[in-house]
Amino acid sequence: MRALFLVVLYAGLCYASSDSDQGEVETLMSNGEIVPGLLGNEIKVLVKELAGGNYSCHLGQNGEYLNHTMILVQLDPENKTVILEEKSPGKGEIHCVAANYKGSFHCSWTRSQYRTNAAVLRVKVERNSLRISCELDADGSGIHCQEKRCPFDEEQNSISLTIYIHNFSLLEAYGKSFYLRDIVRPETLPNLQLGDGKVFRWSYPESWEVPRTFFGLDFQVKIVKKDHTCDSEEIIMRNTTQDTNYQVKVKSNRFVFCVRAQDKYTNGLFSHWSQCKTPVRLLMDCFRSITVSSSDKELMEYS
Repeated sequence: MRALFLVVLYAGLCYASSDSDQGEVETLMSNGEIVPGLLGNEIKVLVKELAGGNYSCHLGQNGEYLNHTMILVQLDPENKTVILEEKSPGKGEIHCVAANYKGSFHCSWTRSQYRTNAAVLRVKVERNSLRISCELDADGSGIHCQEKRCPFDEEQNSISLTIYIHNFSLLEAYGKSFYLRDIVRPETLPNLQLGDGKVFRWSYPESWEVPRTFFGLDFQVKIVKKDHTCDSEEIIMRNTTQDTNYQVKVKSNRFVFCVRAQDKYTNGLFSHWSQCKTPVRLLMDCFRSITVSSSDKELMEYS
């Protein structure tokens, strides 16, 4: 005999990952006769506004659970996004940076104040339709990606990145497109030291490419007033050089020497400042500033 099953679709507006919370269950519709073994039956339900959640299928009013579908609601793309914050006006919500051209880069984002529990649902990163391998950071606020490429290759196609992130039933998609050459930032210059005759010396970052003739750096040097930071507008002198040393010719013996690097051929992002205070009484007087992407706070690492 042909068996008769009543399939009832329920909408549980509780959070999908919580099995213990019992939200209000509403019968949406009943489907008539279903032939045993027949697959692919489809029930269409209009989910309005933010009425997303866990939609489950049961045999009858109090029948056996069959399966469920988690429905997330994505608002009109023209609406303002609310889950992530812009890093700075006009810069978008996603910030990406690479230390060199070997194909390794990191992208980060910041959840808004009232969406701190938002979770990444899916990440898609590719170049010229080829997927790039990525790993989500432990705190869900960034990804580290590694593309297999030769640093000497010319970039013909940009990298396309799309992140789907949800907060309860609200789903938002964020996208970014870029070339590696646009996001490469040399690491902070190490080994900044003051020698005789007010000559400051430093080194190329270990992570930077070789040979230096092909992957050259330009260095921006700046002298600011004592007890000021390198971002200060109280500038005594500013100049550029391709050498890894610079002789300061100022009368004062009390100032702060600052230096940072930039790819000389792309005019891309500058590294963070390395700085050295004079007169140098302690080893700690010369140090370098680094930025921690997970917290966007400036820390000082002594060399």
